Amino acid sequence: MKNTLPRIVALVPMRHHSQRVPGKNYRPLAGKPLYHYILETLLECSAFSEIVVDTDSPIMLQEIAARFPSVHLIERPERLRGDRVPMNEILIYDVSQVKAEFYLQTHSTNPLLKAETISRAVRTFLENYPAYDSLFSVTRLQTRLWDQLGRAINHNPAILLQTQDLPPVYEENSCIYIFTAETLLRRRNRLGERPLMFEIEPTQAWDIDDELDFVIVDFLAERLQHEQSAN
Repeated sequence: MKNTLPRIVALVPMRHHSQRVPGKNYRPLAGKPLYHYILETLLECSAFSEIVVDTDSPIMLQEIAARFPSVHLIERPERLRGDRVPMNEILIYDVSQVKAEFYLQTHSTNPLLKAETISRAVRTFLENYPAYDSLFSVTRLQTRLWDQLGRAINHNPAILLQTQDLPPVYEENSCIYIFTAETLLRRRNRLGERPLMFEIEPTQAWDIDDELDFVIVDFLAERLQHEQSAN
């Protein structure tokens, strides 16, 4: 049967340098380099015409070419290698190198993200496009939040509701973005004018940003491996 899916490219930017967790992207996590997790997960998804890694890392350029030969590598230009370069500028370069109808961007720092969740995000977006012109993943929060001036954001301090009864708010968790090149180029942003929030489970939404995150996710990944080997 002919595949009717549009051309969708998965983009995974990976820097060699990490300010808070040295060597983060290629550091071993639960027995293998961190970046292996997201590439193995994306390769399980049938929706993608191509998986692209943009990196300035000589280590990952060499290792990915050997370990994941089907992955398309883009060596990041020198002008886009600084810590202060916005991610959207890197993505603008990437979409100029690899053409597609839609792009899904994720990170190597999301190792607990499941292939079925990524595939469901793609299906959800395609079913709702063009009413929604982009998608981003979120985590539901039901906790008492305050702004920097000590003002309640999502609750009335005079009415002590149980946290499970609070109106939910949503955190952008940086796990999944889906967008078109047109939206990215016009707005210089992954999010369009009508973005769709896609909720994922907190257990999958860990984004490794510091050493504590790394320790916690290493523990969770080890536990998942033990559970899978026991089944």
